[in-house]
Amino acid sequence: MAAQQVFPLSCVVQQYAWGKMGSSSEVARLLASSDPLASISEDKPYAELWMGTHPRGDAKILDNRISPKTLGQWIAENQDCLGSKVKDTFNGKLPFLFKVLSVETALSIQAHPNKELAEKLHLQAPQHYPDANHKPEMAIALTSFQGLCGFRPVEEIVTFLAKVPEFQFLIGDNAATQLKQSISRDSQTMASALQSCFSHLMNSEKKVVVEQLNLLVKRISQQMTAGNKMEDIYGELLLQLHQQYPGDIGCFAIYFLNLLTLKPGEAILAHDNYLSPDCVECMACSDNTVRAGLTPKFIDVPTLCEMLSYTPSPGKDRLFRPTQSQEDPCLSIYDPPVTDFTVMKMEVPGSVAAYKVLALDSASILLMVQGTVTASTPTAQATIPLRRGGVLFIGANESVSLKPTVPEDLLIFRACCLL
Repeated sequence: MAAQQVFPLSCVVQQYAWGKMGSSSEVARLLASSDPLASISEDKPYAELWMGTHPRGDAKILDNRISPKTLGQWIAENQDCLGSKVKDTFNGKLPFLFKVLSVETALSIQAHPNKELAEKLHLQAPQHYPDANHKPEMAIALTSFQGLCGFRPVEEIVTFLAKVPEFQFLIGDNAATQLKQSISRDSQTMASALQSCFSHLMNSEKKVVVEQLNLLVKRISQQMTAGNKMEDIYGELLLQLHQQYPGDIGCFAIYFLNLLTLKPGEAILAHDNYLSPDCVECMACSDNTVRAGLTPKFIDVPTLCEMLSYTPSPGKDRLFRPTQSQEDPCLSIYDPPVTDFTVMKMEVPGSVAAYKVLALDSASILLMVQGTVTASTPTAQATIPLRRGGVLFIGANESVSLKPTVPEDLLIFRACCLL
């Protein structure tokens, strides 16, 4: 008898300190909805839900007819479930990690290494860089979602240098002048000047950073008390970041990086920092992060400054737009320029009696964000009940029919690998 290829998963929650607390977290709410026996601790953060096979969060299979019990172990013994191209390209492993994030306090100023750098960092410092894989990633907003993404146009940075003397002080007059002069020069000169400015900031002496940040916080606070919102220098955001991470160099990064507010369904590819609150995220199966601020974790400023892409562009250029399926009006496809993953979003009206999740030549993981259905496949006799927060593994070339048991709209995300 052929191995069961479609089954529900119990996924791992990561309780990082920056996550939303208790049932205020979308991660916790999804968990509680999918598992009535789940106990949510209101005094603990629920930061990330990991759906995949990463060693730090390998999903458990919720089907007692299947052994072994973790998804990673099962795939290792049933590699054909990946699809022939995925199996060959990624050496018999699931190439992506699918997540939900629920953000209370800002994530670190960070970037992710490419494959070559990841291998080098893992060799040099495996305690800080736990694997040798690259980590391209994409975030899709579930709620109105704020993040910092990519260097803003140099003209905007120069304006902040003029308006925020504390920022200018840390950069230094020479680097600031170079940046201003680079506006009329070629892109390479501009990138070099931008790297010099950013490196000056990130390598500032801690004592000096604290002094300048305290001056800025005092100035903004006084102005806001007097009724001036200080929106032109992101006064409210700076006070918020300083409250979360007092004296941290990362507070000044808002003057270098684009501040984006995504509407539900909008996406960004690479990110430098998430500020708030909920998104779906997909990435290559890695946990490698190079950090430089807004974090109590290991900081590696030289590596971060060296590896970043110093290509300034407006925030709107950083948005990644999905394509609408020609065959299925309910389906949007987020297909980034990386081989490791693609994400599909399905918005199905409550009036639809049954919705068919099409077969792909790739294993996939499906997340129910909204709705209650029973899932059935042509190859299995039993149906699988799925409610909000439910997660389903679908083997390659398996189609799944979803029948709503409550007449409400469905919102579903599906991660896969389209080679």
